[in-house]
Amino acid sequence: MDLTLPISVSDSCAARLAAISEAEGATKNLRVSVLGGGCSGFQYEFTLEEAVAEDDLVIEAGSAAVLIDPVSLPYLSGSVIDFKNELIGARFAVENPNA
Repeated sequence: MDLTLPISVSDSCAARLAAISEAEGATKNLRVSVLGGGCSGFQYEFTLEEAVAEDDLVIEAGSAAVLIDPVSLPYLSGSVIDFKNELIGARFAVENPNA
């Protein structure tokens, strides 16, 4: 039985992807990959890509999308993909209830 909870994308993440795509002149999708756990929890890799792999989960985020590979999917169940613009810097982030 698959109990995978939906993964959502924040408005700030969608807005940032739209701004990046506009600046680049091409749609840039955000690929989120889980690199594995350690004593500090899950580590995530964020890359910008134009191409979508055949087995990706595609989550629409305005004019772009968030792409998640099938290996990372179970670890991201119920997560929110976000963009944070804080005093310490701007970055994509994962709010993961499983971590």
